[in-house]
Amino acid sequence: MAACVSRVELSVSCRSLLDRDLGSRSDPLCVLLQDAGGGRWAELDRTEKIKNCQDPEFCKKLVVDYYFEKVQKLKFSVYDIDNKSFDLNDDDYLGGVECTLGQVVSSSVFTRPLELKQGKPAGKGTITISAEEIKDTRVVYLEIEAKNLDKKDFLGKSDPFLEFYKQSDAGTWQLVYRSEVIKNNLNPCWKKFSVPLQTFCGGDFNKPIKVQCADHDNDGSHDLIGALETTLAQMQTAGAGSLVEYECIHPEKKQKKKNYKNSGIIRIKSCKIETEYSFLDYVMGGCQINFTVGVDFTASNGDPKSPDSLHYISPDGINEYLIAIWSVGSVVQDYDTDKLFPAFGFGAQVPPSWQVSHEFALNFNSSNPYCQG
Repeated sequence: MAACVSRVELSVSCRSLLDRDLGSRSDPLCVLLQDAGGGRWAELDRTEKIKNCQDPEFCKKLVVDYYFEKVQKLKFSVYDIDNKSFDLNDDDYLGGVECTLGQVVSSSVFTRPLELKQGKPAGKGTITISAEEIKDTRVVYLEIEAKNLDKKDFLGKSDPFLEFYKQSDAGTWQLVYRSEVIKNNLNPCWKKFSVPLQTFCGGDFNKPIKVQCADHDNDGSHDLIGALETTLAQMQTAGAGSLVEYECIHPEKKQKKKNYKNSGIIRIKSCKIETEYSFLDYVMGGCQINFTVGVDFTASNGDPKSPDSLHYISPDGINEYLIAIWSVGSVVQDYDTDKLFPAFGFGAQVPPSWQVSHEFALNFNSSNPYCQG
């Protein structure tokens, strides 16, 4: 019987986060942890950091395995990140919430107040989480450029970036991708990027997609250049030298100016859908994984009579080299049908001549260095 397990991606946004930075706003990041028992929490995933933002909408989805038959206790913790280290102990805690994955997946939208500790609210901060099952392994690949964007900066041109939103069943817009920023350029060409089809449009080629083009500001007060609405079906007509063009419209400018045309043109250079195969797809399709052993016999490993040496010949016949070979080999052997593994050594004096060799078969059979199991 197949296990009742599904891959679920969680979208996270926050509102009214505490401000821990002097002279600017917090730079939040959200970490997903799972209860590991005994009061311990294990990190499963984390979002990107968003600079100078009290109301972040995180682009990176948090992915977790959902087991119907298990109570999976989760903790969402939000931190203000002020350095480049991965460790969060030196970052300001902006609040968190504990819940179960069952609570999240059974709610269309799961919103809770953030707490600094149990019963102590983190100001007016809230967190909103929505879940979506990952059922589709297809991926959307897009290449996009723009022409004649509006100049938004007083001393320079604009620093444009794109944000893509899909429309939820409730009619709200949910961020699915944020591009890189291209500095000082009114005719940018963004890097080719990919988004899972499930994330991009829920697998529905006719689901409305909103694209916003904005001028990036370091203080987080990005200026909207313009927006457009489309569908994946429309974007798919791009390719083979055929561009799909959209007018980038700023709604306020359109209302105020009679002769307003647009704030630039967004052009889809190519839009392709490809299947992204999983590791299991390869293995179940007959992919073999081979495994070759190389053992360093040089004197740099120390005297094999000394317990400090990796080559220590211990009374029980086990040393760190053997443990490493067994650890990797026991996993990999399941994906190799003949269970034959070539094994070599280097940096040893090899009989019968006792000359130093930097490549010799461990079974001393150079024409067939394969070892069974």
